[in-house]
Amino acid sequence: MNLVVDIGNTLIKCGVFKEGALVRSFVTEDEKEVLNEPGIKKGIICSVRKELPAGLKDNKRFMLFTAQTPVPLKNKYRSAATLGSDRLAAAVGASHQIKGKPTLVIDAGTCLKYNFINAAGEYLGGSISPGLEMRFKALNAFTGRLPLQEKDGKFEDLIGTDTKGSMLSGVQEGIIAETDGIIDRYLKLYPGLCVILTGGDAAFFEKRLKNSIFADPFLVLKGLNIILEHNAK
Repeated sequence: MNLVVDIGNTLIKCGVFKEGALVRSFVTEDEKEVLNEPGIKKGIICSVRKELPAGLKDNKRFMLFTAQTPVPLKNKYRSAATLGSDRLAAAVGASHQIKGKPTLVIDAGTCLKYNFINAAGEYLGGSISPGLEMRFKALNAFTGRLPLQEKDGKFEDLIGTDTKGSMLSGVQEGIIAETDGIIDRYLKLYPGLCVILTGGDAAFFEKRLKNSIFADPFLVLKGLNIILEHNAK
């Protein structure tokens, strides 16, 4: 079995794969839970942090996914050395699922990341903006009186009738408008575009976007397993 580890800004997301299929996934803050996973033959680590957790550093069971790791996808990003490994893993996962069509991957997590693969299967890049939690924290941190808010799945109003509602509308409806607007721009440039939504906040946005999308919360994990198998051959 394979163990893939996606170390994000706040959490460690893991997937156990058997013969290419995801059989178990879990999220943890403790690297010991990763190290104690039984029956693992090989693994891969993808991290956006500057330093790996101590227990995972130089662990011989895992390969570290870096800018130099070969991938089954042509990477045309100009600054490949600074490309987030989670972004490239998501692109690999998407290109494996959808072939011969332009594809936009939207990863809704700490940051909102847009990743584009053209019909020729080439990764071109995309864009990055603050995610839900980051926007709420910014409003609180950079103003004198705005309180810290959390996302509210029941709130869908355009007009906030109090401060809390105004902040929820600005952040939540703002991201929805941003995301739909970017999808529309891609559709004009690339007719037949496929859109895949992933990330920790994917479920929050899945039914709120007006554009047709396909949600896959495990896209990065699947991409990492593909990269692991590609390098094991």
